[in-house]
Amino acid sequence: MTGAAKPPDEPAGDRESATRALERELSVLFGRARSISLSLAARVHPELDAACYALLLHLGDIGPVRAADVVERTGLDKSTISRQIARLEELELVERVADPHDGRARLVQLTDGGTERLATVRNDRRARLHAILDRWPTDEITTFSALLGKLNQDL
Repeated sequence: MTGAAKPPDEPAGDRESATRALERELSVLFGRARSISLSLAARVHPELDAACYALLLHLGDIGPVRAADVVERTGLDKSTISRQIARLEELELVERVADPHDGRARLVQLTDGGTERLATVRNDRRARLHAILDRWPTDEITTFSALLGKLNQDL
């Protein structure tokens, strides 16, 4: 793990208390994030599970891609990605198309319907976040974003 060491003048008890409080809040955040993901997945398609929803989000961000590249980018097992892509195909949210640069290869991309459904859910999610953050001062949003980025980088 990277990052600066604890300053020598900090009392150990204060640091332990702060770390436990952060751990508690992260646990609440992760639980709520899972719940929100399940809810958003169901809005994209009633039979979509949270894991496939996460893959759909990823595919929406990166565009047409080979399944092997998805495995490399996500670090997930090839069979897991294959199962999830197959499920997304069954739900008509993604499709496989010929790679224009290599006729032997196939790319995975969102269908028009998948793109539309995902865009609707993302816009609603973004509007909800903006409504929450409208009550926050800009400097707090900036600080939180920077600290969250630092945590993500160290993880």
